[in-house]
Amino acid sequence: MSDTPPPPDVWAAPAGSAPHRPVPAQVWPTPAHGGPPFGAPPYGFPPVPRPRPQTAPPGSAYHEQARNGRQKAPRRIGEFALVLVGNLLGPLLVIAFGALVWYVLGLDFAPQDGERILQDPLADEALALLSIAVGIPVVLLAVRWCGSRPAGTVASVLGRVRLRWLVRCSAVAFPLIVLQMGGLALWGYLSEGEESLAGDFPGWSGFVLGLVVLWALIPFQAAAEEFVFRGWITQFFGGFLASPWPGIVIGSALFALAHGFGRLSGFALLFYSALWWGWLTVRTGGLEAAIAIHVANNVTAYGLTVAFGELAESGSAADAPWQALVLELVAAPVYCLLIARLATAHGVQRLSPADTAEPAESADRAGRPAEA
Repeated sequence: MSDTPPPPDVWAAPAGSAPHRPVPAQVWPTPAHGGPPFGAPPYGFPPVPRPRPQTAPPGSAYHEQARNGRQKAPRRIGEFALVLVGNLLGPLLVIAFGALVWYVLGLDFAPQDGERILQDPLADEALALLSIAVGIPVVLLAVRWCGSRPAGTVASVLGRVRLRWLVRCSAVAFPLIVLQMGGLALWGYLSEGEESLAGDFPGWSGFVLGLVVLWALIPFQAAAEEFVFRGWITQFFGGFLASPWPGIVIGSALFALAHGFGRLSGFALLFYSALWWGWLTVRTGGLEAAIAIHVANNVTAYGLTVAFGELAESGSAADAPWQALVLELVAAPVYCLLIARLATAHGVQRLSPADTAEPAESADRAGRPAEA
C-alpha cells in the first residue's frame, strides 16, 4: 500500500469558510414536462450579466467621452454602422408610415413632379421634422449598445442635458436670432423695396395652427441634428484622435451637405456656423448651447415662413443669400464667445467629474459650483 498522500481537493471550499449546504430540492420545483427546475438557470449555468455602461475617465473633455476602454474595432464598426443605417432607414420608415396613414385617411398627395409628399404643406413639413427627429434614439441606442457607455454622455459630460444651462443659452440665442433675421429683412427691404416683404398671410387660425404644430416639433428636429453632427461624430473621432477638430470639421461638412445643394453662400453659411457650434460644444462640455441657437434659428425662420404663407415653397438654409452669410460672419462668433464667457461665469462643467451622477466642482478659476 502506497504512502503517497491523496491529491488536494481543488473544488473544496477555502479553509475557515462556511460549509457548503446543498439547496433543498423543493426550492427549485421541477416542471411536469421536464427540463430545468422553475427559477433555476438552464442546465445549471448561471446567466451571463450584460456589462454595465462605462464612462470615460474623470477629467475627460466632451470629445473624449467615448474613451471608456471598450472601444475596440468591432464595437466602433458596429456603432458607425448602426448610426449610419439608422439615420438612413429611420426617416424612410417614418415617412412611409406617415404616407400610409395619410392614404388610409383618404387625403390627397402632392404632385409627383415636386419635392413634397403630402398635399397639405403643414402636414408635409411636420412629417419631415418627425423623420429627422429619429436621429435622437438612433444615436442614443448606438452609444449604449455598441459604445457601452451611458447614452447621456452624448448630451454633456455630466451624462444628461443640463436644463438650467439650456435655458440660459436660450435666453441669449432667441434675442440674437430675432435681431439677426430682423437685420436681414431690413437689408432686403432697403435693397429690393416692399417686394422683399410680400407674402400671403394665411389668417389667424392657419397662422396659430402652423406655429403650434411646427414649434412643438422643431426642438426635437434641431436636437437630433445636434446629437448626430455636433455630438456623435465629434465623439466618434475623439475616441481615437487627440484633437477634437477632425470630428468638428467632418461633422460640419456633413451638416452642410445634409441640407441639400443650394447656393454656395448657403453652404458656406451652414459650414461656418457649424464650426463655431462645434467649438462651443467642446468648450462648454455639452450640446445645450448649440441646441439653443439651432432651435432659436428654426423657430424664428419657420414663424416668418408661416406668417408670409410660404410654407409650400421648398427651400432650406442651403438656399440662403449672400447677405445672410455676411450677417452670420458676425453673429456666430458673437453668440459663441458670449456663451463661452457666460459658461465661465456660471462655472459650467466642461470636463467629466469623478461621478457623472452629480455635478462636481468646476475646474475654472472662479471656483464656483458646476452648473446643474
